[in-house]
Amino acid sequence: MNTKTIESPRPWDARLARWLITPLVHTRVSPNHLTTVRLAVGVAGIVALMPGSYLWSNIGALLFVLSNFLDHTDGELARLSGKTSRAGHLYDLISDALIHIFLFTAIGFGLSGGPLGRWAVLLGALTGCAVSFIFAMRMVIENRLGKAGTRQASLGGFETEDVLYLMPLVTLSGSLQPFLLAASIGAPLYALWVMGEFMRSGRSEVAHQEYRQR
Repeated sequence: MNTKTIESPRPWDARLARWLITPLVHTRVSPNHLTTVRLAVGVAGIVALMPGSYLWSNIGALLFVLSNFLDHTDGELARLSGKTSRAGHLYDLISDALIHIFLFTAIGFGLSGGPLGRWAVLLGALTGCAVSFIFAMRMVIENRLGKAGTRQASLGGFETEDVLYLMPLVTLSGSLQPFLLAASIGAPLYALWVMGEFMRSGRSEVAHQEYRQR
């Protein structure tokens, strides 16, 4: 009996990114150029979140969403142009990790003048460290099992990480404080789950190597 593997549809943001960068395939623009643009936009968003004012928080959220979308453009250009490289992939992963780490720290800094006081900065740093750990573990798992080993759950062309596109709704509603509190709980818990995935990936790698040696 033959079975067919049903692939999940490509995420909508990845499809849009591919359509937008297609004219760049035969130009001097490289994937690393787009990664640098993404990093610059992300840093601008982080700086905008630090004052903690309503206006700047909304600007920061919009810049973060744009940066999150731009994260798909370098990979799409690399695949279409054949300009994939290990160094470029690491640059992309490091940029991604840094933006998410300092995003939460900036949110905490911006909220430090409110009811949470200095705890806001500590909670932001805790969340950022948990996110950093998650990215590091996912990179190791990907090295062990390939991209399939870190594939996220998806539904109708949307992935788990696409919830970050809702960030402007958080700032528009003035909900950054409950958002940070929830993230400071959810991120460490998810980090523990990723640790479990890391341990299981190690066992899978050992089992695969033993199978190949038979």
